Amino acid sequence: MKIAMCAAVAALSVLAFSSGAFAQGQTAVPFLLISPNARAGGMGETGTGLADDGTTVFWNPGGLAFLDGDHISLTHAPWLPEFSSDLSYDFLSYTHYLEDWDGNVGASITYFNLGTFNKTLSNGPTVVSTWHAFEFAVTVGYGAQISPGLGLGANFRYIRSELAPFGTEQEAGKGIASDVSFDLGLLYRPQEFNLPLLGNLGNRLGLGVDLSNLGPNLYYIDQAQADPLPTNLRVGISLHLLKSQFNNMYLTLDLSRTMVRVTTDSSLSIGASGDSTWNFTNHVDPLPKSLITTWGDGSGLKRIIVSMGAEYWYGSPRLIALRMGYYKENPEFGGRNFLTFGAGIRYDIYGFDFSYISTFDQNNPLSNQLRFSLSLNLGAKNDF
Repeated sequence: MKIAMCAAVAALSVLAFSSGAFAQGQTAVPFLLISPNARAGGMGETGTGLADDGTTVFWNPGGLAFLDGDHISLTHAPWLPEFSSDLSYDFLSYTHYLEDWDGNVGASITYFNLGTFNKTLSNGPTVVSTWHAFEFAVTVGYGAQISPGLGLGANFRYIRSELAPFGTEQEAGKGIASDVSFDLGLLYRPQEFNLPLLGNLGNRLGLGVDLSNLGPNLYYIDQAQADPLPTNLRVGISLHLLKSQFNNMYLTLDLSRTMVRVTTDSSLSIGASGDSTWNFTNHVDPLPKSLITTWGDGSGLKRIIVSMGAEYWYGSPRLIALRMGYYKENPEFGGRNFLTFGAGIRYDIYGFDFSYISTFDQNNPLSNQLRFSLSLNLGAKNDF
């Protein structure tokens, strides 16, 4: 019996678009790049240089070095509402300070629901069964200060992708795959940092670097057709510009780039009947080679995504937040270009945030994208 896999292919295309993975369709599990919280979502998808809440394990494990107490964060988002009604994204994270280790451990679960699909005969519309497609990742990490103001962190991740319980046509096997990856992160928060006109920015400036999703290629049935993980480099800066009892404002800037190098060879074959067929073969540069060769693919700096944001807090303690941001991607490599808006409220240990994406072009699948997050801060004393 032949089967139709169009639904799974469409789901992969949606993931490639939504996450901004390089060369859409050339990386596996690009859901790993989706911003996991409404706070960062409202600030233009930034967080590498800030990394001061429960989602630090995603943005920059180096930020785990500066947390105190316990932080819990939960996010839910109906994903790409303009494109599909049954895609959804969920993220749960937890961080805990270990006094004996003088650092923090963090853990997270990311779940991407791809919806329900029908299995049909290839020669007709008859539905013979249905299946549910999804992907998830489980991450654990640790971060500590290796010198005053300098935090180093690392994550380990297990990845599972279940697109379909069978292969396409006569392929033997299933559309199910597993993989592992790890992240490395640094965050520098100088205790003393004097700049002309701005004065001393000690404990108000954050400089972060995060290299995520380092791991072997992922394949479903044919190892020769394995795709790389969405290895990604982010550099970020945050500035606590306004710092007073009732008013606080942050500015953030992130630069990110997918560190994947895929080249394609083509060949023409002539059959016995004289029919000609073009054959295409992808070649993936392995790690760590790809971290170097990706800069020599001819794209220069065009593949760098620029995102920036601002956050204003009112209250003592902080009560209400307003956020906005801007996200810009080169038209040759995805072309996403949108504004973000968000707000948040805090009461005692509880927090609620939401974010909204406003695109510049009509009929964009990212239009009207909403994210909602709940957070709990247990015993946390320090506000960066």
